[in-house]
Amino acid sequence: MRVQFQLQNPTRFLLDPTKPRGPKGPTHHHPYNDGEDRSRTKLRKPRRPRHTMSSSSSPSPFPLLNAVSPSPLLRPLLPPSSISHRNSYSNCSTCKPLIFHANQNRHRFVKVRSQLSGPFISPEDHWGTWTALFATGAFGLWSEKTKIGSMVSAALVSILVGMAASNLGIIPYDAPAYSIVMEFLLPITLPLLLFRADMRQVMQSTGTLLLAFLLGSVATIAGTLVAFLVVPMRSLGQDSWKIAAALMGSYIGGAVNYVAISKALGVSPSVLAAGIAADNVICALYFMILFALASKIPPETPKLTNDVALNMESDSGSKLPVLQTATALAVSFVICLSATYLTKLFGIQGGSLPSITAIVVVLATALPMYFGYLAPAGDTIAVVLMQVFFAVVGASGSIWNVINTAPSIFMFALVQVMVHLAVILGLGKLFRLDLKLLLLASNANIGGPTTACGMATAKGWSSLVVPGILAGIFGISIATFLGIGFGVMVLRHM
Repeated sequence: MRVQFQLQNPTRFLLDPTKPRGPKGPTHHHPYNDGEDRSRTKLRKPRRPRHTMSSSSSPSPFPLLNAVSPSPLLRPLLPPSSISHRNSYSNCSTCKPLIFHANQNRHRFVKVRSQLSGPFISPEDHWGTWTALFATGAFGLWSEKTKIGSMVSAALVSILVGMAASNLGIIPYDAPAYSIVMEFLLPITLPLLLFRADMRQVMQSTGTLLLAFLLGSVATIAGTLVAFLVVPMRSLGQDSWKIAAALMGSYIGGAVNYVAISKALGVSPSVLAAGIAADNVICALYFMILFALASKIPPETPKLTNDVALNMESDSGSKLPVLQTATALAVSFVICLSATYLTKLFGIQGGSLPSITAIVVVLATALPMYFGYLAPAGDTIAVVLMQVFFAVVGASGSIWNVINTAPSIFMFALVQVMVHLAVILGLGKLFRLDLKLLLLASNANIGGPTTACGMATAKGWSSLVVPGILAGIFGISIATFLGIGFGVMVLRHM
């Protein structure tokens, strides 16, 4: 029987140079002619080789390939350069045996292990992340019906649940859904909350709240001085006074001022990221303290004009009118679109939220009857979206990341806000200001206009919603200049 030799499978037939060459045997012309006559070679079918399975590797279908050196029977088939290396025939272009790795599942194990080390809901799981955020907000609203939840408010419950979920590895610390909440849902919430913002009714209370806000700004400056002396952050080098100035601007205005001051002073990216993480945790913890201090302050009784009261009577049922809700959302989108366009047109960095607030306040003051008619639907939608916002605030607070990355920044910010709270409460008692005004002004200092608006809405202080936003906007307008000036003139030389 004649068989055709194939170089791609060298172990199927082996050359036997001891047998005589005959004219009838199959021939093979070796490509590597080293001077010997190998033009015609008799082939024979080899015996099945005996081998033992090594304890350190899996059995191979080609036992002869596991030898230390190639068999003498295979030497005529291999190039001279490949004989000196152990398993060098795996590099042969014509011989391609199947090679089994002893630990071929190693990479798969590492991959599974890295997946298990992340959160249960990955940042790329958009449906899971949105489900967790809205479920947290709904749980916060439901908790107000319980005895404990009514004492701490729905906003605080959403913050606590979001922080616990992220630090326990259920939801991520950062996800694309969080950016959508901050960039889109939060701006839409502002007009919905401010449809009642008739400035002719709130101008009388703004002056007192503005005084409380100025006292809070002084308290932040005092807290920055004390914290820089107690926690100098020398390990950060030149970034120490820069990050201190940026945090001071953040606790007078908001996150926009923090980024602006950091870029103006040249803070390194790693310190900038650590400061943002510390700020998220500090804000979440500080809001808990503020809501706890305000737990015994009762909500206000809504005071509506006759026209607005007549509009509310038509919505006394449990169903929310579809047309009213759709109109409220459409108007909110139009206001956000106009504010964004004006901000880009004039090149105002971080001016979207102030522009949205200014436009809706002007429209609500000029057309109080029309916006008063849309206010009930706007309030309902805004309350739900604000709960999602508070869930994101809590979820963004990575306690372990802050402690492991930059514990000095965390301690600095902690001392800074604690001194701020002590000073504003002391000065408020000296000037005989209402505790409600002091807590809301402190919220506007530490968190900005949006968190002040959320606190006033959650606590039922309807007359302080617009004043709290206006005070926060005033802080944003001055915080960048105060932070840069105080950092260059004072903190740099300490």
